[in-house]
Parts: sequence; C-alpha cells; structure tokens
Amino acid sequence: MKGVIFNVLEEMVIEQYNMQTWNEILASQTAEGIYTAGESYPDEELFNLVATISDKTDIPVETLVGAFGERLFEGLAARNPSFIEAEPTLKGFLKSVHSVIHMEVRKLYENPNLPDFEYAEDADDTLLMRYRSPRKLCILAEGLIRGAARHYDTLITIDHPVCMHKGAEHCDLIVRFL
Repeated sequence: MKGVIFNVLEEMVIEQYNMQTWNEILASQTAEGIYTAGESYPDEELFNLVATISDKTDIPVETLVGAFGERLFEGLAARNPSFIEAEPTLKGFLKSVHSVIHMEVRKLYENPNLPDFEYAEDADDTLLMRYRSPRKLCILAEGLIRGAARHYDTLITIDHPVCMHKGAEHCDLIVRFL
C-alpha cells in the first residue's frame, strides 16, 4: 500500500479527533508509523491501523473504511487535481479510473498494486463498475465513489449485489445517477 494512503488516514484521524489520538494509535502498532507518500508499505499495516482506529472510536470497521474512502478521494484529488480536472462529469470520471487514472498512477508510483475495474452501462443513469482486487477493499471503493459524487455535486445511489466477501470472484458496484 502506498504511503499516501497512510498519510490521508492520518489526516482524517487528526481532523476528526486530534494528533494525540493519532499518536496513541501509532503507539499501539508494531510499525514505525512514518509514511512517505511514494513508498510502499505492507497492506497489513493499514489493516491493523484501521482495526485499532475502529476499536478506539467504536466505529465499525466497514463504516470506518467507507468514510475513509470518501476522505481518501478528497486527499488524492487535492494531491493530483489534474486527474479530476480532466473529466467534467462524475460518470466520465468513474469511467476513466481504470484506463486513465490508474495508468497515470502507474507512471507516478512503482508497483502501485491497483484494483481492476470493468464497466457496463445499461442506461444513461446507471454505471456498473466490476471491481477485482485481492485486497477486497470494495467498501473503500464505494467510499471513493461517494467522495467523487460529492466533489462533482452529483446525487447517486450505490448497490453492491455481488461481493467477494460473500464468495464471489468480483464485486459489482452499480452506481445510479439521480
């Protein structure tokens, strides 16, 4: 996992709680807790941090991961505004994630280990995003989509009828534009 993900998680905890809370969370970890944006860190470090934050705040992990996805969108958009500025609509942005944004991320970072997305459109107001990743961070992807919707000032719903956490080999995220 790239350090930038850890950086945004730190920002979120400090904004919603304070620096002391973040330091207490780090003190309970075996990892050093210093993250450089472009460096890679074990996925388990992030998962352990999320579990500790969940325990400390009494926020269920799934809720926390979804909220983090929303905050992550803001953090990544602020760091890479050109990715957002290239697409004038939420739907266009979402459709560009795999073929444009992930391609650019691969240029910026060595081995970013990104999820795969496939897309299908049944109607103008619907986009199916088929998500595949060994990390199974589909709830994070939902949060990122909600964060993007807020950025683009677009009302959406997300249905998640197929999920890797329920034994499927992929997740279907069905985004409806209201």
